[in-house]
Amino acid sequence: MTRGGSLVSTRLFAQGPHGSWSSLLCMGLKGRLGWEWGTRVLECLCRKDSRTPPPCSRSPQPRGLHRPTRLPTPVASATAQVQPEVEELEPAPSGPGQQVADKHELGRLQYSLDYDFQSGQLLVGILQAMGLAALDLGGSSDPYVRVYLLPDKRRRYETKVHRQTLNPHFGETFAFKVPYVELGGRVLVMAVYDFDRFSRNDAIGEVRVPMSSVDLGRPVQAWRELQAAPREEEKLGDICFSLRYVPTAGKLTVIVLEAKNLKKMDVGGLSDPYVKVHLLQGGKKVRKKKTTIKKNTLNPYYNEAFSFEVPCDQVQKVQVELTVLDYDKLGKNEAIGRVAVGAAAGGAGLRHWADMLANPRRPIAQWHSLRPPDRVRLLPAP
Repeated sequence: MTRGGSLVSTRLFAQGPHGSWSSLLCMGLKGRLGWEWGTRVLECLCRKDSRTPPPCSRSPQPRGLHRPTRLPTPVASATAQVQPEVEELEPAPSGPGQQVADKHELGRLQYSLDYDFQSGQLLVGILQAMGLAALDLGGSSDPYVRVYLLPDKRRRYETKVHRQTLNPHFGETFAFKVPYVELGGRVLVMAVYDFDRFSRNDAIGEVRVPMSSVDLGRPVQAWRELQAAPREEEKLGDICFSLRYVPTAGKLTVIVLEAKNLKKMDVGGLSDPYVKVHLLQGGKKVRKKKTTIKKNTLNPYYNEAFSFEVPCDQVQKVQVELTVLDYDKLGKNEAIGRVAVGAAAGGAGLRHWADMLANPRRPIAQWHSLRPPDRVRLLPAP
């Protein structure tokens, strides 16, 4: 990466025998507000709306250690968007920091496009933005723009951060080396973010331009309304650990090797992570171990081993759950993320467990993506 440079739905009914409530309300409103306003209120009250709403690079390599390549676990993300009824008489204003639903309230972005046929480069100019949504408590934002060409999100550019403004002037240009014949299948994304020094940057909105719809025979300059950005699954980090089972001894060994890219939990932008290892049987935690605490890091290295006695006839009935927590000296320790392995885990957790059973007496190491603590659900053990 290069850095360049609810509304609560309210339904009111005016009902009564022969419209007595409606007539009474209309007369009262007519006397106090006049016929026009009384009629308008009555229409709003009587309207019926039917809308419903990679392997461990630093880890030791004991003899016989099998480290399969990391198997990505797809995380389903569903966003339920409810269209609330809107109170027409007095719309509720959206304050700073509130997610703005109306696309016109997100702001506008001016950009330019040009293609250099000699060098084979697409030139994307981020010129300025106007009327951006205020996401900070002070009623402003610290905007910057992230630019990339789908489907490749790894190569992306970012403008400079402009402090305390809703109308930033960027004036920056970025070059993507893409053959002209391949441009038709690309989509240009220009996403505007609000920079936050101590937490995750918030998305204000984005503009998506299918390159197949752009005539690059001449330079293009345009204004576009920002659209709400698709909600992304929060990145909590990854953990690498190995599993080893010795059937003759009935011994299960879990080696917590390392973690990386953990979520920032402290005000200073770091965390004090440690790992809890639970052995579960029948959905209940029967054994518990924990690693040492690693101070001020988002990429801790542990290499700590924990053993549990699990008879051979019980190995398919137990699960192992690893939880990464941020240690807090004064308050409650907060869970960063969790992962579960076992016959009832499913996905990557099930594959890791099966690999361990298929290779007795050998430690099998694998990376796992952390999931929110409340999202890890084990099925009943067979």
